[in-house]
Amino acid sequence: MTANLHFLKNLFPPSCHDRVLVVGGTVRDLLLGRDGTDIDLVAALSAEELCALGFRSVEATSGTTIYFKQHPEFGTIEATRIGSMADLESDLLRRDFTINAMAMDFNGGRLDPLGGEKDLQTLTLRACSEKSFSGDPLRLFRAFRFAADGWCMTPDTAALIRMQAWPDAFDAMPVERFSAEMLKALALKAPERFFQLMIEFNIGAGFLPELFHMAQIPAGPLRHHPEGDLLAHSIQVLQRVAAETAFPLARFCALFHDLGKLATDPALYPTHHGHDTTGFAMAAEFCNRLRLPSVYRKALAWTCNLHGKANKWDTLRDSSKIKMAEQAIKGGITRILPLVSAADKAGGAPMPGWDDTVRIAGMSTRELGIDQGTLESMPIENRTSFILQKRVEMLRVTRTAQCAG
Repeated sequence: MTANLHFLKNLFPPSCHDRVLVVGGTVRDLLLGRDGTDIDLVAALSAEELCALGFRSVEATSGTTIYFKQHPEFGTIEATRIGSMADLESDLLRRDFTINAMAMDFNGGRLDPLGGEKDLQTLTLRACSEKSFSGDPLRLFRAFRFAADGWCMTPDTAALIRMQAWPDAFDAMPVERFSAEMLKALALKAPERFFQLMIEFNIGAGFLPELFHMAQIPAGPLRHHPEGDLLAHSIQVLQRVAAETAFPLARFCALFHDLGKLATDPALYPTHHGHDTTGFAMAAEFCNRLRLPSVYRKALAWTCNLHGKANKWDTLRDSSKIKMAEQAIKGGITRILPLVSAADKAGGAPMPGWDDTVRIAGMSTRELGIDQGTLESMPIENRTSFILQKRVEMLRVTRTAQCAG
């Protein structure tokens, strides 16, 4: 905390120190001893003063002009202008939660009109006012994201969410804002809470209708899926993968690995034959609609496509294992696929030899010891199978050496 405040003292001239305060999530993180990625400020400075200090202006989605500058060590420094320091308390009261409604001066002195520091100590999430959510409905998903990080919503805050029907409030909200909150939640200690609360409060079906359909779909035959429905199964897989990695992409693929089951004809329930290839085809539209990075689209598609085969790893031929590893490399899921496969059933086991298979599948022809002249003299249609056979031979040699050792 001291380092951040010392940095700000040097960033602003002494004449500004009594007109600039640290606010919001930055104060929260400072008091929790967490390293924040950005710094939020409120400044009773003129636009000219901020621009002279290297800040640039940008129109925020709320209509408020925000001033920001980048710093290589402290990230984005964002300043919201207020008319005078007399406006500070009203600015804090308009914020979302009490834990974000605190201000701190450059000497560590605090203004806390709503008791945010007390709520901070108990990880309590309390809305600042009855208008906290109506001013910006994204705050609903922010509340769910905080819950995924271990915060407990007060009954009054929960009641405030329930007292209004929200679908129309999201009409003007870009899907990117929802997706940003979802991805942040996926990186937290209990990511499943974000999605469970969406369903509990019936909020967000317009953004993620697939999630709300899962509870009406059987996960599969009960002998294989005693948990029953697809939602329960998907949440379980997410929890198991989250216990192994904090990587949001892996957790995302875990939750939606059975995306293809959403397209199964109900007449075929409880089986979902072909859901792997169906999910592969659905992943692109799904991720594009959510405006997710292309790496998510590719990773989910290949996770949907390969996880069923990965669950049968021990029964696969060596050539099939090599082909699966090649596809996993293509999809960027070499670390994700074994996690999802193991999590897909209670007590699931790792895929023995997977790392060696991936390594060999990624070898160049030179590393495989293939003579380039021999390869070039071969008919083009025979080259792929020839290289595959060399990989299989390398895999078997590696396995034999490990058993001998």
